[in-house]
Amino acid sequence: MDLQQFWFLLIGVLFTGYFVLEGFDFGVGMLMPILGKGSDTRRRVVLNTIGPVWDGNEVWLITAAGALFAAFPEWYASMFSGFYLALLLLLVALILRVCAIEYRGKINDPTWRVWCDIGIGIGSWIPALAWGWVFANMVRGVPLNADRQIAGSVADLLSPYALLGGLTTAVLFALHGAVFLVLKTAGEVRTDALRMARLLLIPTAVVVGGFGLWTQLAYGAGWTWIVLVTAVLGLALAAVANFAGRDGWAFVGTTLGVVSATVLIIGSMYPNVLPSTISPLYDLTIHNASSSPYTLKVMSWAALLATPVVLMYQGWTYWVFRQRIRVEQIPPPVGLPRSGKG
Repeated sequence: MDLQQFWFLLIGVLFTGYFVLEGFDFGVGMLMPILGKGSDTRRRVVLNTIGPVWDGNEVWLITAAGALFAAFPEWYASMFSGFYLALLLLLVALILRVCAIEYRGKINDPTWRVWCDIGIGIGSWIPALAWGWVFANMVRGVPLNADRQIAGSVADLLSPYALLGGLTTAVLFALHGAVFLVLKTAGEVRTDALRMARLLLIPTAVVVGGFGLWTQLAYGAGWTWIVLVTAVLGLALAAVANFAGRDGWAFVGTTLGVVSATVLIIGSMYPNVLPSTISPLYDLTIHNASSSPYTLKVMSWAALLATPVVLMYQGWTYWVFRQRIRVEQIPPPVGLPRSGKG
């Protein structure tokens, strides 16, 4: 394995970790208006399931983007210039979500909390849709010209395959979030989350299966058939465990589904990182889009030293906050009054 292959693999691992961990965060935010309907206490239960970990999960995206910029600057530049408006919207949505989560409890006012909940919803739905759309376009190819610029309009990026990719990540993250809530809550919130997870199982299986089969037939390699089958088995495990009351195994199943879907997408790209629909001569590959060997070598040593520490710390965080949350544990809301007095 050369350094270009190593860094392509590592970036794939980083995005996979991000989609697994931030995926259930997005799912929780997407389902919060439904599962928290009628009670601010219920919404706080839902939000508190990700409260200690959501910001740590976003570190995976920051690391992945930094690794992409350093290891494959041509890929980074072409992708961010071509998907500029979409990625800007995604970034604004993520910032809105961060602010809404952080400031929701700072002011003790129902109207304030409603607007923050809207921000959490928007900041969860847009990334859940956008990430699948972006990666589907990177698999399908974009009108990349000889200057390594995406020459076309937004309409060129709105193919049925790309739109299905966005829908796939949205429903998959919603199911992942519902199963996570079943695992992390107790009482009435868990009951409703369990019902929601069961409602999402069939639509998610249909959408993920359809997108996965399309990806495999049109762009996949021989070995990615195994990944597609693994995704199906993961969702099947989630369904069986969900109905059997095995919450942990249900979460393992959705995690396996997210991992397999991500590996299928990234594996179908290799060795390209951004194929051109104009001419194969303009394809960006792991070799013509990478940094110098010296840069990759220095980065490799830094990654090998720092990654285990980060993984151990994040694993410890999840262990500390592993308890279930119920409505009765939520104290009355606190915060400054809306007027700022008192």
